[in-house]
Amino acid sequence: MLADDDLGGALTAAREGDETAFAILWCALQPAVLRYLRVVVGDPAEDVASETWLQVARDLRGFRGEIGDFRGWLFRIARHRGIDHLRRTGRRREDPVEVVDQGVLAPDAAAQTEEALSTGWALSLIATLPRDQAESVMLRVVAGLDVATTAKVLGKRTGAVRIATMRGLRRLAAHPEVTARNEKKATGVAEEV
Repeated sequence: MLADDDLGGALTAAREGDETAFAILWCALQPAVLRYLRVVVGDPAEDVASETWLQVARDLRGFRGEIGDFRGWLFRIARHRGIDHLRRTGRRREDPVEVVDQGVLAPDAAAQTEEALSTGWALSLIATLPRDQAESVMLRVVAGLDVATTAKVLGKRTGAVRIATMRGLRRLAAHPEVTARNEKKATGVAEEV
């Protein structure tokens, strides 16, 4: 992952029309946008992410701010595109468990499969949270946005974001699948010792 200094340079160049710099921003930030949108809209996350990046490409010249501001702006656009999608389709978000294709293994199957299963499992659990908690956890923990930026993206006060994130994380920690997984890991470690 690129450092903020490198992304800041890419942002400046992309604002001036440099397609390679835009590609650098896309490569660095697209995975987090997709993970966020999978929780918000489910299976159509890739389509909504495409709409997000199209709007970013259209409006980038007018954007003013640093890379942290850009992240907030990007996720605000992603959230709005997600909400628009849900309104258009009249559906509630789909279960992200269906998104994970467990039948396709990458060449380095052991590490990549474990990571994919863990990511899919985590996203499916986060998606079970109430919407405000799920979005707060995704933006704060997964996307790495600070409280103030997350509050701007969600249109909430910083205190509400802190509370929603805390409640979401507590709910996840108490989730039966999480406790069972933690117990299994603890048992596995104890058996090895």
